[in-house]
Amino acid sequence: MTLESIIEAYGYWALLVGTFLEGETVLVLGGFAAHRGYLTLPWVILAAFIGSMCGDQLFFYLGRRHSAFILVRFPQWKVSIEKVQGLLERFRTPFILVFRFLYGLRLPAPFAIGMTSVPFKEFLLLNMVGAAVWAILVGVGGYLFGNALEIAVGDVKHYEFEAFGLILLAGATLWTIHFYRSRKYKASFPKMLL
Repeated sequence: MTLESIIEAYGYWALLVGTFLEGETVLVLGGFAAHRGYLTLPWVILAAFIGSMCGDQLFFYLGRRHSAFILVRFPQWKVSIEKVQGLLERFRTPFILVFRFLYGLRLPAPFAIGMTSVPFKEFLLLNMVGAAVWAILVGVGGYLFGNALEIAVGDVKHYEFEAFGLILLAGATLWTIHFYRSRKYKASFPKMLL
């Protein structure tokens, strides 16, 4: 199986799942794959929109219904949740629209919003708008990255495997840094709360 056939067979599903969980790197890869002709940009954007919106709705629901249990399991979110609630008090609507663009707050933000009195319908509407803008901007950004790479190196076909690898490596590095920072914080948290 070639890289092309794997992307064509599983690309949209990978985008849906990846953006459900978090997804900037996955969406940049999807935009780059669309530039290379393996995927179609409007479908990349749609898959990312659905994945992102549904993931955030799930975290909102978990914050609304199961916050006590989840805070015991993820005490490192406490600081982020306090930050989110402070921002929410000052900038409610703009914050809900842009939280997915704020590194480190992407997962705890909808959870923290679910813990507040923000009505479900209001969050759903603003989440849909924010997810659409995010999917368009990041997806088109990945597409334009492919275009810029083609301008810089000429025939990208010879380097596309390396480009996919570079994007994955950058995303994995950012995720690893974030993961180890949160584990370090969790290790310093009193054991009785874990």
